[in-house]
Amino acid sequence: MRAWSSPVFTAKAPKKSRSAHVSLGEMRDDPFVIETYAAIGCKFIAIPWLNEEDRPGHENGDKTIGDVAILGAVAKKNGMKLCYHNHDFEFEKINGKYVLDLLYEAVPADLLLAELDTCWVNVGGEDPVKYIRKYAGRVDIIHLKDFAGKKSENMYALIGVNDGKKEDTVGDFEFRPVGMGLQDMPAIVKAAEESGTEWVVVEMDSPSLGLTPMECIEKSAAYLKTIL
Repeated sequence: MRAWSSPVFTAKAPKKSRSAHVSLGEMRDDPFVIETYAAIGCKFIAIPWLNEEDRPGHENGDKTIGDVAILGAVAKKNGMKLCYHNHDFEFEKINGKYVLDLLYEAVPADLLLAELDTCWVNVGGEDPVKYIRKYAGRVDIIHLKDFAGKKSENMYALIGVNDGKKEDTVGDFEFRPVGMGLQDMPAIVKAAEESGTEWVVVEMDSPSLGLTPMECIEKSAAYLKTIL
């Protein structure tokens, strides 16, 4: 298993870009964009977000599932793997099942991987370790993200999504450098290793603790070296 972070690689630096987040809309409008990312060496291309109406179980959910399967086939043809990157909103239940699970049940594993964001899995009310193991063999790449505090009304302001709310409603929730928050990182990394994960990515959406973004990444990298 290998690890990297942006902008500082945490272990052996890849010589090519390995992963990219590209919106579903952009890939729908121009599937050839996948070829562009393949040309620069990307192995993974991930859908980073779904608007509410596009999520499985919602108004356009069936169309989303169909489009994802098509794009997954295009990625596969180009030697890449399509992934889906979750937040916490996919842990809404529709007819007793999480939206995230509905997506992975509807699209075959050879066309869509689970790029699990371990922070948002936790915030969504599930154990990241159990979820990684649930999708063993399908989690080639995961995001390591730490946090402190509790789920609050306007957490997405920290990732630039305001939803018209005041930023002072974020509460005490904050992202933390890996190893400095509530996540059980050794258990998460162990589950990833045992579930076939090839890459773990440090994702730091917003700096905290009075540190700069670079300092947050450096602390994350230093911590990971003690457990990888």
